[in-house]
Amino acid sequence: MYTYKTKLSLQMKRLIRRCIFYFLYLVLVAYLTVFSLSSHFVTSPQANPLKTEIRGVWLTNVASGVLFVPWGINRALNQLSALNFNTVYPVVWNRGNTFYKSSVAKKVTGSETEFLLKLMHGGKDFLSKLVKLAKIKKISVIPWFEYGLMTPPNSTLAKRYPDWLTIGQTDIISVQDIPQEEINNGFPTQQAWLNPLHPQVQEFIQGLVVEVVSNYDVDGVQFDDHFGMPVQFGYDRFSIQLYQQEHEGKSPPTDPFNPEWMRWRADKLTDFMAQIYQAVKKVKPNAKISLSPNSQYFAYKYYLQDWETWVKKGLVDELILQVYREEQSNFIWELEKPAVKLARSLIPVGIGISAGTLRNPVDIARIREQVQTVRDRHFNGISFFYWESLWGYISPESPKQRRQAFQEMFQSKAIKP
Repeated sequence: MYTYKTKLSLQMKRLIRRCIFYFLYLVLVAYLTVFSLSSHFVTSPQANPLKTEIRGVWLTNVASGVLFVPWGINRALNQLSALNFNTVYPVVWNRGNTFYKSSVAKKVTGSETEFLLKLMHGGKDFLSKLVKLAKIKKISVIPWFEYGLMTPPNSTLAKRYPDWLTIGQTDIISVQDIPQEEINNGFPTQQAWLNPLHPQVQEFIQGLVVEVVSNYDVDGVQFDDHFGMPVQFGYDRFSIQLYQQEHEGKSPPTDPFNPEWMRWRADKLTDFMAQIYQAVKKVKPNAKISLSPNSQYFAYKYYLQDWETWVKKGLVDELILQVYREEQSNFIWELEKPAVKLARSLIPVGIGISAGTLRNPVDIARIREQVQTVRDRHFNGISFFYWESLWGYISPESPKQRRQAFQEMFQSKAIKP
């Protein structure tokens, strides 16, 4: 008899098959990408070297298989070095899992590292391997806490510690009400968010960060736009009680965009950032705190991430502004905003440029134009999102055409500022 349970079982089997197929596809793309540079490089004429310039790329496991190929990282770093890149931002925190062996994570979630990554690397520590190989190539390694305070609602972290989560007014896991024309980063729209005001959350996240800086020979750590609190959140029991304690028993406004309510939450997040900064510097004074946010207006309005204040307070050592814009006029407009000019007067500022995604590859002409725009305005460098789309087979042009373009853009070595 064909029952509901039978139908559900068949649906689950189909879903599992799709997931396996998608993973194998990503691994195949990674395989083709890293081997696309196995042939000898064409030597470009040497130009006058730039004295200092960030030439970075983000390494993620989202829509990317390079981390899961045992030899993928070795070949990727060889390729990046040959094309005169000098910085990688590898993911170390994603979907509630660490991408290194973490005693802090094991105490909290029961797992010391992402299972599939551990399996594919034969139980060896992925981050140790990457750092060792990068040092040989003189490539700077700044581990990236990609998911920040975000975690899937079905993650072990969210299930074990529901009181660590911040929520909206009407539901437990709210759908982010973020304008799609403003940002499209490929993440699922439904996510749980750890409460940056909660002391146990602060202890956990800070523990992960300090652990990475303490145990690995890295040059710093990086947070991005997900180190924040979506503006519609903050209506969890802990946050409400904390607000009431500081406002003579008054409850938070029902309007999440209330200016005073936004400022109160943003200031709490700033205090947390200060704690992390001080903890990192205590362990490794020369370690950089790198931040890769969206524009100040967007970051503050929708994520309560007041990075302009962070820069003013000396809590950020390097800023890599995400400017993933198709129109050149919009790209330039973002570079000329007051908050960016302020940051440039205080710290090194680079620009994050999109090299495309699996669903939306970017042609090399636009990448080249944006790189030149950044250089014309004398920013401190560029970082590309993300590795898989630099010169892989998902791109509009062939891998050979793509790498030739990068050779022309980065004709000689540069020192990271």
